[in-house]
Amino acid sequence: MKKINDRLFSWASILDSNAEAQALTTATMPFIYPHLALMPDAHLGLGATVGSVIPTLRAVIPAAVGVDIGCGMIAVKTQFTRDQLPDDRREVREQIERAVPTSAGAYNRKLVATAEPRIRELTELAAKNGFDPAHYKGNWALQLGTLGSGNHFIEISVDESDAVWLFLHSGSRGVGNKIAQHHISVAKAQMLKWWITLPDPDLAYLVEGTPEFERYIAELRWAQHFALLNREEMMDRVVRQMSEWVGAPVIEQERINCHHNFTQKEDHFGKSVWLSRKGAISARVGELGLIPGSMGTASYVVEGLGNPVALHSSPHGAGREYSRSAARKAFTASDLRTAMEGIEYRDTDAFIDEIPAAYKPIDQVMADAASLVTVRHTLRQLVNVKGD
Repeated sequence: MKKINDRLFSWASILDSNAEAQALTTATMPFIYPHLALMPDAHLGLGATVGSVIPTLRAVIPAAVGVDIGCGMIAVKTQFTRDQLPDDRREVREQIERAVPTSAGAYNRKLVATAEPRIRELTELAAKNGFDPAHYKGNWALQLGTLGSGNHFIEISVDESDAVWLFLHSGSRGVGNKIAQHHISVAKAQMLKWWITLPDPDLAYLVEGTPEFERYIAELRWAQHFALLNREEMMDRVVRQMSEWVGAPVIEQERINCHHNFTQKEDHFGKSVWLSRKGAISARVGELGLIPGSMGTASYVVEGLGNPVALHSSPHGAGREYSRSAARKAFTASDLRTAMEGIEYRDTDAFIDEIPAAYKPIDQVMADAASLVTVRHTLRQLVNVKGD
């Protein structure tokens, strides 16, 4: 851990100078308390650095939560071992791709039976909070159970004892993005209204006790719950496809579901703060969490150590070293095939910007996180599913 100044602590041994400068700027906001914590996977983001933990008093910065509200991970440990799996992994990859719509803008053609009670729960929650999600995204209900694109994925992996795990990464999809974009705009309008000058327009904030703040928190919590249920719905579908592929029901040994883009009220250093984790997971003592690598490297099931200076947090993944455009210039489809050797995936140029070399080495990230979490399981991919 490195103390950059009294308001910024960093666990990142690999940190771009622009990302550090961005974090230093965020840390100057007067309502940060007691300090901002940078996780090992920190890299440049919009307004606030991805991989930062931002505690605020009586205010929240919507862009510091991010546009994929509630994005996170879910994992299920099955009773199967590697030697019980069929040889044809392409079959299960294609089954999963048929069961779970992937890619940007994809949605279900109909509301399936497993999604119905979840949609009902979300509809009732939205009504209770006085808003209609269709105002943001008309087909939001049909996006429950969809993956998205970018670094979102579904994987079948094995741990150090060859136990088979199902693992996926996704968030609140189009409706969460629209909610986030709306409230970022509202926050910027509030800054103009009150003649508040900011070091970065994307650090625009909402003040607790105002109607704008209360509306944002209500809709943020709804989007976070949508993201959690979205992962549950997708995982249920993946479990079914796994059962069909192996020819036996999946008996779940463990299920872990955690956010890494979210805000909630927490107590730190004697005060109640709004803690925004933008690319970080909660890591209280004994709390289980999930840290994925890139599409061709290891992922981890971890247990929190409750590090108080890190605000009970840990990294959420490998963290990018190359932007998407830079990765496409630096690497080729052949490079990706080499990196993915032995892993079943859809071979397409669309995934070049997700090549493992575009990310920080996950082994270094985990070494940097040694004071934040302990590793319970190390997972290696057998099958990878992604959207364009």
